[in-house]
Amino acid sequence: MAPKIYTKTGDDGRTALFGGARVGKDDRRVEAYGDVDELNAVIGAARSVDMMPRIDEVLAPVQRDLFSIGALLATPHPEEHKKQLEKARIGDKRISQLEQAIDDGESELETLKAFIMPGGTPKAAALHVARTVCRRAERAVVRLRNDEEVPAVVVVYLNRLSDLLFVLARVANRRAGAGEVTW
Repeated sequence: MAPKIYTKTGDDGRTALFGGARVGKDDRRVEAYGDVDELNAVIGAARSVDMMPRIDEVLAPVQRDLFSIGALLATPHPEEHKKQLEKARIGDKRISQLEQAIDDGESELETLKAFIMPGGTPKAAALHVARTVCRRAERAVVRLRNDEEVPAVVVVYLNRLSDLLFVLARVANRRAGAGEVTW
């Protein structure tokens, strides 16, 4: 018999962090990795809309990175769990790859001269939603960092990712022949 998805251990409003500590589901750490989890789901939804291979190929590894970031955020004492967190490494190389993807996308676009209204094609609109969720996740991680240790690369990654999502939304509109509405 397969194990059941429900454990009932969270029925009291508490959840377990990596390493076993239990905290309230409204804990800043849980909020931060929950927002990253939501971001991952929203990016998955954006990938499923009007598939655009080059855009979706950039986002597939981002989803894996977000699982890693979630693991890092769910671990209050990473030094005690180095072996288990080996798979969750995010480094400068990934930041550089995000920056390269931003540069590649911008090379297809006209220079930005005004604020752009989120929207356009369904793909672009989904990427704009992902961008706003990314910014919220970034804010939650920064709040957590005010009280607890958070790897610096997490904030850098989320900041770069929101820029990438903005550029990809613009690219999706351009590739679909949709214009941009400026403010």
